[in-house]
Amino acid sequence: MRRGILSLTAVGLLTVGGVAACGDGEDTGPGGATPKIGVILPDSASSARWETADRKFLAAAFDAAGIAHDIQNAQGDKAAFQTIADQMITNGATVLMIVNLDSGTGKAVLDKAKSQGVATIDYDRLTLGGSAQYYVSFDNEVVGKQQGEGLVKCLADKGAQNPVVAELNGSPTDNNATLFKNGYDSVLDPKYASKEYTKGPDQSVPEWNNTQAGTIFEQMLTSTGGKIDGVLAANDGLGNAVISVLKKNNLNGKVPVTGQDATVQGLQNILAGDQCMTVYKAIKQEADAAAELAIALAKGETSNVETTVKDPESGRDVPSVLLTPKAIFKENVKDVVDDGYVTQAELCAGEFAARCAEVGIS
Repeated sequence: MRRGILSLTAVGLLTVGGVAACGDGEDTGPGGATPKIGVILPDSASSARWETADRKFLAAAFDAAGIAHDIQNAQGDKAAFQTIADQMITNGATVLMIVNLDSGTGKAVLDKAKSQGVATIDYDRLTLGGSAQYYVSFDNEVVGKQQGEGLVKCLADKGAQNPVVAELNGSPTDNNATLFKNGYDSVLDPKYASKEYTKGPDQSVPEWNNTQAGTIFEQMLTSTGGKIDGVLAANDGLGNAVISVLKKNNLNGKVPVTGQDATVQGLQNILAGDQCMTVYKAIKQEADAAAELAIALAKGETSNVETTVKDPESGRDVPSVLLTPKAIFKENVKDVVDDGYVTQAELCAGEFAARCAEVGIS
């Protein structure tokens, strides 16, 4: 990975040929085509963020720029993903932005778009071996490192001695899951090597499926005779599946569990003391950065992005925008509310009103 100067929303307007990419008027795309942006989201089951955050932020950015757009969700169906892409291209999309379900499906879609002269962006997940012109995401190894460091902090706060740590990883077909694991293993592996921690079960969850995650963790707990002292769960959905199993065994709140995405459920689990931390990714920043790129491409403009990420499969350096995540513990849950990512009303409903007040959310 080569990092350079970011010239997007995180630190300012994207510059294109020395001028801001945002504008009004009757803009046209390549060859005089009317700009139209197609976005394919992956599902709504693996994480609530795709529908509650990404969709609304992307739509708002396109609306503000007066650019026609079509945002659809493949709902985890690879055939539907390809069909949606075909329809968007047929219906005149000049830019296609995708969150792939796996690299194989993503590559097929990107390659077809490229052959039709449609500009392409990988959003949030890099398509290995793909042909996307740009990649917009968070620094996912940093996400994983924050999860690993978070679990270390939570175990120390519990006074754990030689804890057995289980790892519940994301989908093996999602490159982000690989990057998250690289990040947290960079923190945990030295602990295992020094015998400070004991490495427990380590398993990936197909398609980030939360139901399967619960079954897998139940098997982990059984296989260790109930001796698991900490769980590195790769996102809040997997973390909640773990917590559900821990509750059945009266272990919730005793075994630190990590997460990611700062979902309402994840934050409520933190306020309840059942989850030790999550990682907040300011989705609006990510969506705004991707939207600015997409708008520029739709207008046929060349974008100056000086950061690259190396595709480990093709060896290609992909022009990229990488944003910085933030670790969230009970004491700074308020930061997520203050940023407008979740509302006080949804987070602090019912029994959580008092818990919110304890951490200054009122």
